Amino acid sequence: MATANILVIDDDQDLCTLLARLLTKNGYSVSTANRGAAAREAISAKHFDLVLCDHRLPDTDAPQMLEYIRSNSAGTQVIIITGYSEVRLAVELMRKGAFDYIGKPLYPDELLMRVQDALSAGGAEVSRTEKVAAPVAGKPKTTTNTGYVDGQGPASQLIAKHIALVAPTDMSVLITGETGTGKEFVAKRIHAESVRAKAPFVSVDCGALPKELAGSELFGHTKGAFTGAVSDRAGSFEQADGGTLFLDEIGNLTYENQIKLLRVLQERKFKRIGGTKDIEVDVRILAATNEDLSKAVAEGRFREDLLHRIQEFTIHLLPLRERREDIPKFAQHFVALANERLGRSVEGFDDASLQCLVGHGWSGNLRELGNVIKRAVLLSTGTHITSDCLPAVVLSRSSSSPVSADVMSSTFQGGATQRGDDGLRGVAHQAEREAILQALERNGYNKSRTAEQLNIDRKTLYNKLKSYGLEV
Repeated sequence: MATANILVIDDDQDLCTLLARLLTKNGYSVSTANRGAAAREAISAKHFDLVLCDHRLPDTDAPQMLEYIRSNSAGTQVIIITGYSEVRLAVELMRKGAFDYIGKPLYPDELLMRVQDALSAGGAEVSRTEKVAAPVAGKPKTTTNTGYVDGQGPASQLIAKHIALVAPTDMSVLITGETGTGKEFVAKRIHAESVRAKAPFVSVDCGALPKELAGSELFGHTKGAFTGAVSDRAGSFEQADGGTLFLDEIGNLTYENQIKLLRVLQERKFKRIGGTKDIEVDVRILAATNEDLSKAVAEGRFREDLLHRIQEFTIHLLPLRERREDIPKFAQHFVALANERLGRSVEGFDDASLQCLVGHGWSGNLRELGNVIKRAVLLSTGTHITSDCLPAVVLSRSSSSPVSADVMSSTFQGGATQRGDDGLRGVAHQAEREAILQALERNGYNKSRTAEQLNIDRKTLYNKLKSYGLEV
């Protein structure tokens, strides 16, 4: 089995040395660089399966390094090393193609688990030894339940209803929502409940594809089609024939590839890059984006006819901060997954830690929650996670207001009471909040139509959205 090559980029020489020792001890081949210039030289001279890159470097930063790696080293996974105060920036980098982020301080077991996950996702064969049992690259992970989890709030119930309605059809579905809200999990749930469930589900992260390689990834290529095309290669459409193709961050496709995609959707056939023969396919398209594609159409960055093709049905996922009643259930799910990966037996949370979780802003949504819970399980020494197992940014709730006991009580019962309200007033606020949410969902988040349907003016609607913390 080949040894995976890893490059560590950090201006802290001591940290580079420690990481190199840890990773080498676990069977990896490790190189280090303290500057962006040195890292670029290393990448141009050698292929790395994984790069661990600090968010801030003396002569560059993670966004610039990520762009360089994507353009010059296809197939290399990237994990961003960052402080938890920079989670929003790290999540944005994941939207642009980074595999994951890991917060400082670094813990060996957590780091090794993230490294193995990244290498498995990248298809690299992993040579290593560690205490945590890990899945073999290319084979399904055997976990308690890594798929879609139903929430208990009204927004989650509506999503489940929409999935049940659209899954049995062959309609194209556009899944919208912020990064980390679980768009790919929803796509997999749709596929699993469709008549294509036994056929392939192929996922393509359009945001992580270098522009010059996107066409080859989607449509394949013939031998000699371009430099490096040493043999014929089937693209994602051929791999997904008979099943479902999930195009994540579809707004990142170049205009040229949008035209090719539109042709496939219209004619159900395409040509490989460099090929002359039409290849017919039967594929259902599910797409996802965290940007407003209608705005992209208006700005000339996305084809309007393609947008109509991919959004025969739309499912919008609210950010976690607007689904606080779901946080306890999602957190418990992540505890079960972390227990299995880390060989622990944590049962849940004490009241203080759970209140911190419910009160946090979660700019990284479910992805951030999962990372925090995984680390908390790693640090926990008892049967329940306590506050000292959580990052300081979650404890401080710097991105959100404190949560009262009334809110916690309502949250645990599946409700969503407005902070500080009780009795009939609290019920009224809750009912009004849910009525606004449901009206927004029905009207595709068009505020003018929503205000008209609720018989209020736009200014009143905006004021109510602000008072309830509904950033839509």
